[in-house]
Amino acid sequence: MEITYDWAKNAQNILERNLSFDRVVDFDFETANFTIDKRKDYGEIRRCAIGYLGSRLHSLVFTETPKGIRVISFRKANKRELAIYEQKN
Repeated sequence: MEITYDWAKNAQNILERNLSFDRVVDFDFETANFTIDKRKDYGEIRRCAIGYLGSRLHSLVFTETPKGIRVISFRKANKRELAIYEQKN
């Protein structure tokens, strides 16, 4: 799976969250919970996933591409997202 992203957005994520989009390669898609972001029309389908990166739950927002995914957002899951994950599993 090819993982692409905006380089400037990744640099900002590293500064603000100490988390590189390159780490998505280690995200556990197998046990993740998925939803579609319907808050507004982005002109594309944005998927939200809550899943593990190591021993910690993370939130990943991405779109599908012909060869893989394009990362939009990646961060540690917040308390609300942790609760949602626990309810579904």
